[in-house]
Amino acid sequence: MSMFSWILTDVDAGVHRDSGELHPSAELVLAGASNWSVHWKTLRGGLSDGVEVIELNNGSLSLSVLPTRGMGIWKGRFHELPLEWKSPVERPVHPHYVNLQDRGGLGWLHGFNELLCRCGIAFSGPPGVDGRESLTMHGRIANLPAHRLELRIDTDGAGSLELIGTVDECSMFGPRWRMTSTLRMVAGSNACEIIDELTNLGGQSAELSYLYHINIGRPFLEPCATYALPCREIAPRDDRAAAGIDACYVYGAPVAGFAEQVYYHAPLGDSDGWSVAVLANADNNAAIAVHFHAKQLPSFTVWKNTVAEVDGYVTGLEPGVNFPNFRAFERQHGRLPLIKPGQTYRCELALEVADTSLAVRQMHERVKRLQGSTEPAIHRRPLARLSPAGER
Repeated sequence: MSMFSWILTDVDAGVHRDSGELHPSAELVLAGASNWSVHWKTLRGGLSDGVEVIELNNGSLSLSVLPTRGMGIWKGRFHELPLEWKSPVERPVHPHYVNLQDRGGLGWLHGFNELLCRCGIAFSGPPGVDGRESLTMHGRIANLPAHRLELRIDTDGAGSLELIGTVDECSMFGPRWRMTSTLRMVAGSNACEIIDELTNLGGQSAELSYLYHINIGRPFLEPCATYALPCREIAPRDDRAAAGIDACYVYGAPVAGFAEQVYYHAPLGDSDGWSVAVLANADNNAAIAVHFHAKQLPSFTVWKNTVAEVDGYVTGLEPGVNFPNFRAFERQHGRLPLIKPGQTYRCELALEVADTSLAVRQMHERVKRLQGSTEPAIHRRPLARLSPAGER
């Protein structure tokens, strides 16, 4: 096995490479791609000052990772297709400038513009008070920097690029979590794999709350775009979502002032636990698939936010350990795993991009195979066991 490794950051060892790049060479040959590359740099100026960006390009798919922001994926490109959304927050924001307590605990939104960001680890969902603890929106992990970064290149076989980041979410008199995230791209592939290992470093068991906020805009999201997901049931989060339940799988044109609609799903997986959600454009010739391990991530949320373009026309495909409800509600309904001291919870998913009608059709065929003959139960009203709105 020919594995090359570079430590880009290691706070404990006093190592930090502020910028650099790697390209094919006599030693670094990836059989599946002749034009792969890795670039890393630190942004300067404005609210992005100090944000690290690492761009991995496997020859077909490129992704820009933000170690400063919890190993989120800012944006990417597959062939000619941009992978992003146009957030009102136009550039990566350094966590120094994100006050999570702002706007009544909604400050998380001041830095929200990634293709993929994580919510958790100790809590996610809306802000509020849980016992004696004041919780802010979607937790802390998306605004915490990695203290160790390792880049690996495997030149055997098809060849691959790997970026491994370690982020600690710790507090005195509070939970101690460590996320070790691995992003892997095979040379020339149209997909990337993500494996997150969440370890309880504390001395007592701790609740885990974790969700992937995968946010997609044009050219995949557009009027008459659709999403597909094999599931046992689907339910609206609230009355606003219930009003659109008959067309929940279809997206509309941008509308100024559109109030978001959110739908909760119980996904179906194959014998190994894998499921998939697909967002396809209106012509079914471009799509993004989110493959996820449904036993690890059993709660799937679809967020429809088809507001005016300038306000952030976007949809979210969101596999999670739990739904993005307030933590006390998720605890009450048994969706917060209790992780023992030293125990690690593993989350696996992959993003796949299609830019032909045939590839999109193959994605949809996988959804149909997983759905099988099971008809999903479509609930027209919020359910008390899934959403606080169902209790009213």
